[in-house]
Amino acid sequence: MAAEMQGANRTLTVVRQQESLGATEDLDFGIELLNRARRGLLAPTLRLYRPQPTVAFGQRDAKLAGFPAASEACRELGFEPLIRKAGGRAAAYHRGTLVIDHVEPHADAIAGAKARFALFGELLAGALRRVGLHAGVGEIPGEYCPGEFSVHGLDPDFPAHQIKLIGTAQRVVSGGWLFSSVVVVEDSAPIRAVLTASYEALGLEWDPSTAGAANDLLPQLDVPAVEDAIIAAYSEYAELLDGDFRSLMPSASTAPSASTAPAASTLPAASTLPAASTLPTGSPVPPQ
Repeated sequence: MAAEMQGANRTLTVVRQQESLGATEDLDFGIELLNRARRGLLAPTLRLYRPQPTVAFGQRDAKLAGFPAASEACRELGFEPLIRKAGGRAAAYHRGTLVIDHVEPHADAIAGAKARFALFGELLAGALRRVGLHAGVGEIPGEYCPGEFSVHGLDPDFPAHQIKLIGTAQRVVSGGWLFSSVVVVEDSAPIRAVLTASYEALGLEWDPSTAGAANDLLPQLDVPAVEDAIIAAYSEYAELLDGDFRSLMPSASTAPSASTAPAASTLPAASTLPAASTLPTGSPVPPQ
């Protein structure tokens, strides 16, 4: 991992998306960025944004008899239910969370897919440690959307109580990969409530005490502080370049060169984009 973190001559353009495009559109846009990268139209890019309240269900969830009731429960609690293409179980997020889409073109993207989970799981856990949390990598018993490389936090006064703080997932295609992470920073109560209702409707067992937020452990933490720590952690992975999110949108009249920064290209209508597969699973996603 140390060799990967040193990354000689690696650059990564950081773009901060200030406003959500919409629950579905935000997911689809991550896939659009991957499609650009695989075609050589996008340099390595880190996109960060705060999403709309959403519950992203896995394909297996959608096949359960309780899925319609789970979807309705989400809507009643103010969350948009969506189905992602990737595996895993339901995960919830809202404006108190931070979504990170890391996209890179790669000639042999399948190689090293599992190693990326370990690498970026530890990078993200390290970012949480930068802000004072006791964080580690690994699945905790009873967690929602369980995954081998989930990032969890604990209260040092009660170390037996661990809560899931970050879920990760990866989509690998010919010519590129997309590594997505969801960091729960603030306001855990609505997330716990919607997951409780959803999992009950689906008939799935889990431990609601494993759902939490970073500021449950350190009350002063907020999304901007965690975002800054994550960007600082990524600076050890690559040389960071400042990017403008507007350059990624189809309305941009000009765009930077793909060799140095995100390039603008026509964004297909949401109905023509591949199904999103970038929400937390914490375990490898089969190549698409």
